[in-house]
Amino acid sequence: MEKSPIKKIQLLFFSFFAGLDRQLGFILLGLAAVGFFTFLSASQNTPVQIGDELRNLALSFVVMWIVSRIPPKWLEMGAVWIYGLGVTLLVAVAIFGLIKKGARRWLNIGIVIQPSEIMKIAMPLMLAWYFQKREGIQKTWDYGVAGIILAIPVFLIARQPDLGTALLVSAAGLYVIILAGLPWKWILPFVGIGVVGILLIIIFGSTICAHDVAWPFVHNYQKHRICTLLDPSSDPLGKGFHTIQSMIAIGSGGFFGKGWFQGTQAHLEFIPEKHTDFVFAVFSEEFGLLGNLVLLGLFFALIKRGLAISASAPNLFTRLLGAAVTMIFFTYAFVNIGMVSGLLPVVGVPLPFISYGGTALVTLGFGAGILMSIHRHRRLVQS
Repeated sequence: MEKSPIKKIQLLFFSFFAGLDRQLGFILLGLAAVGFFTFLSASQNTPVQIGDELRNLALSFVVMWIVSRIPPKWLEMGAVWIYGLGVTLLVAVAIFGLIKKGARRWLNIGIVIQPSEIMKIAMPLMLAWYFQKREGIQKTWDYGVAGIILAIPVFLIARQPDLGTALLVSAAGLYVIILAGLPWKWILPFVGIGVVGILLIIIFGSTICAHDVAWPFVHNYQKHRICTLLDPSSDPLGKGFHTIQSMIAIGSGGFFGKGWFQGTQAHLEFIPEKHTDFVFAVFSEEFGLLGNLVLLGLFFALIKRGLAISASAPNLFTRLLGAAVTMIFFTYAFVNIGMVSGLLPVVGVPLPFISYGGTALVTLGFGAGILMSIHRHRRLVQS
């Protein structure tokens, strides 16, 4: 008996979403919905159109769906090629990349691309592949080799300069190295040095932030960002302006917020980059602490579900890759919220699925697709 058109549509719908993790899917849809409604307010008086955001969100979910259909074994086989392509493009950027706003980050290959975005996915892929190959015969020097694999693209990205992306790529690689078994006796000294360095900057900030004091291995603009974080009022109309205005917006939202489209800091143009890097300030002002708790709950659920999928993965490659991708989502959210709240220096890191953006959303969709693929093929991959 021939099926009715409605029945055919239902079967097509269910086959389209077959194998996708429902929990993760609903969490991502929730974040995308929050991001879209925030964008409607934050994009006022900007050249960005609603259609652009809908296109970017749709593209992100299409990429997620396509990647979810790719078996993890194929990702493993392509890891070296993807990493090699990313590094090659970064070298090409260093030689003849496009310069915008003083940074050489883009490459014109018929279309303008930002190759550093590739490394956010290529790095955990490559390192997960490496440790999968070394499983059972892993030696101490393997962590050194992994460090070199990580250092090459991070160096190329940092010299563009692009501190935000270099930070994210570093984090993506370090998560894999740590989860692969890096001894704590090697981790704790670096943590200790970092804590001591932060304390010294806080205690002696007024001295080391003087104009005639040069910081080794640090660009002047990076030093200025850190020093402005310690005292935003030192440059209230320059680097400190972003931090001061975003903190005012967050504080003025109160518990319930001022209401959708009612944020004064955003709509009176006090918040720079209000629909991209500083969209959290707009959200906080309009939806208040209550809205923030809901948003943080969604991110917590995303990370919890991602780690659960990784824990149930059948082999070392998928466990390392899934956990690293999940922690990339955490790093995005932690750095962006910390930056907007005045707890971290201002770097170009978007809020996942909330900030407007094309390349970043595609990268996030790719990462979500990897988690979906690990879940979908978990019974098909042999450990």
